[in-house]
Amino acid sequence: MKLEKWLHSSMKIEMTDGRTLVGSFVCTDRDNNIILGSCTEHLRPDEDGREEEPRVLGLAMIPGRHIVSICIDEASQPPQPPTSMYT
Repeated sequence: MKLEKWLHSSMKIEMTDGRTLVGSFVCTDRDNNIILGSCTEHLRPDEDGREEEPRVLGLAMIPGRHIVSICIDEASQPPQPPTSMYT
């Protein structure tokens, strides 16, 4: 149910190589791989503190073994339809 609640939410994933990917959560699998839509890649700032322009990736699959942390933007979650007491 939690994953379903996160569907289409903005998600930021930090990876083992220092990159950060930001995109819309599409799905995951049993191996903890994550698919992000409308994904952009952000690199670590260089020694001078300069940040490069983010690179647009589009649809991206992030292997679970390379994920260091995940952050969900709760404010970006789409509204959930009300659940009915009667089914």
